[in-house]
Amino acid sequence: MSRTRRVIGLGVIAAVLLAGAACGSDDGGQAATPTTTASASPKRIVSLSATGTEMLFAIGAGKQVIAVDDQSNYPAAAPKTDLSGFKPNIEAIATYKPDLVVITDSAEEIKAGVEAIGAAVFIQPAATTLEDAYKQLRDLGKVTGHVGEADAVAKKMQVDLAKLKASLPTNAKGLTYYHELDNTYFSATSKTFIGDVYSLLGLKNIADTADKQGTGYPQLSAEYVLQADPDLVFLADTKCCQQSAETVAQRPGWNTMKAVKNGGVVILDDDVASRWGPRVVDLVRIVADHVRKLPAKAAA
Repeated sequence: MSRTRRVIGLGVIAAVLLAGAACGSDDGGQAATPTTTASASPKRIVSLSATGTEMLFAIGAGKQVIAVDDQSNYPAAAPKTDLSGFKPNIEAIATYKPDLVVITDSAEEIKAGVEAIGAAVFIQPAATTLEDAYKQLRDLGKVTGHVGEADAVAKKMQVDLAKLKASLPTNAKGLTYYHELDNTYFSATSKTFIGDVYSLLGLKNIADTADKQGTGYPQLSAEYVLQADPDLVFLADTKCCQQSAETVAQRPGWNTMKAVKNGGVVILDDDVASRWGPRVVDLVRIVADHVRKLPAKAAA
């Protein structure tokens, strides 16, 4: 997820595989450590990462942010522009006279150019675990002068997630799931950030055994998912691909699936499901709520 926007399927995986909206690293390995060239608290920040934007505002650095990229749609107060995080333009960035530019590691090639216009660079690699997300929050806190606030946000996330995990019934552990990135059946394995989130709740990923290339983002098939018969289906393609519990039930044979019959088809916000900022807690809350609603026989 980590860094990555929606590259493979209808824009969904690209956010998951390229920029600041998505979830695991491209190779499914451990995320790199964020790097920065900043030496003093910045006053004019440009964020070209949707996840970075969410983190900056969450830790109290929002007033320092003067411009964000065209994918940074949260929070509403973020100064959205037509700047691109996919194809960053140095001249366009320079017009904002930034002293810090936050980019994803997919845009690392512009680092020298940004530094040439007098701005520091914070490179935000793709998170593959929750620990990566906490570390990035704290690293952003250090570079923006919000150490205490960032630490508080990270700790609150940890506490909230622990409470949500504890709220699940004991028989929820081991429930199987399918996470859908787009309607061509691209999915994410347990090696990705979103997979790590589900693993926190004890859920088992049906995509893991299908990832023969080890990318973390295998393309499954309708037949594969139907045969796996997961207890839960998480739709992270409701915006990009207009998928819903109704469209899923209309797929050939899927109306016989446990997830469909037992109310286990979960509608997610594509953006929240592809970013690794503080709204991960909101995502887990939705997942936990649906797990608790499953009939006992489905969670047995």
